[in-house]
Amino acid sequence: MSELTPAPDAEILLAPPRGFCAGVDRAIEIVERALQRFGAPIYVRHEIVHNAYVVADLRRKGAVFVQDLDEVPAGATVIFSAHGVSRSVRAEAQARGLNVFDATCPLVTKVHVEVGKMRAEGCEIVMIGHRGHPEVEGTMGQADGGMLLVESPADVQTLQVADPTRLAFVTQTTLSVDETEEIVAALKARFPAIREPKKQDICYATQNRQDAVKFMAPQVDVVIVVGSPNSSNSNRLRELAERLGVPSYMVDAPEQVRPEWIAGKRRIGLTAGASAPEALAQSIVDRLRALGARQVRPLEGIEENMSFPLPKGLQATAA
Repeated sequence: MSELTPAPDAEILLAPPRGFCAGVDRAIEIVERALQRFGAPIYVRHEIVHNAYVVADLRRKGAVFVQDLDEVPAGATVIFSAHGVSRSVRAEAQARGLNVFDATCPLVTKVHVEVGKMRAEGCEIVMIGHRGHPEVEGTMGQADGGMLLVESPADVQTLQVADPTRLAFVTQTTLSVDETEEIVAALKARFPAIREPKKQDICYATQNRQDAVKFMAPQVDVVIVVGSPNSSNSNRLRELAERLGVPSYMVDAPEQVRPEWIAGKRRIGLTAGASAPEALAQSIVDRLRALGARQVRPLEGIEENMSFPLPKGLQATAA
């Protein structure tokens, strides 16, 4: 037996739920249906979801990914990514006469609506999120000023607000649940009158996948997360497993799995971020089996059945 192989009775434990959430399913289907209805090229502003495998597949089918709308020819069809866009991007698309389909996840749209209501009621808004992430840029772009970004409890201590009695907060949908609770606690301690969303902004899929890792981590010797480096929710899963004391790695292709990660290990945990397809997760399982893991055992967990309607204009297209 090679010193880089797992234990002879090594097994792979699969975390449920894992992989695509309803918002990602919907976003990918919007691009595919637009390609069917209008033909290639279909332009997509930013990556439709943060997964290299998905983006490469859609690019092969005729999707063209752009960073800015000025890269889109006049009159062309453009799709906004699942992360959402600012009001200024919407206005620019309308001014240029682009044919727009909006793949913004409805749970991100919910946060956008909250921002609009809070600003209309005169509240300054603290957004908890990661600077530079497209979702954060889109959400903060729902208001003309009056929004502040925090990334950590330390940021809360240096916040300068206009009026502590007229303050509210929202969050990015793909954050660490535990870390967000720490930031919220810091906000409430410093600003006792701060208003919070009626329902937490972290989405059901992010919560469920993190809960599944919390359940799986104590049972395994190593965790492998399927996801791309720019995927917020995938990164949070890897960090969570590490915080729970389990070595954890993130991959978005089977050849990235290194034999030394599983050398001598008996139980290998596998999960996938909400933007990672199950076909990719299965290719990682195949790679682990090729490296010597013998059994595959799905764990018990929540079964998701959420779905979101497609935009008008794409619903009647044959799938």
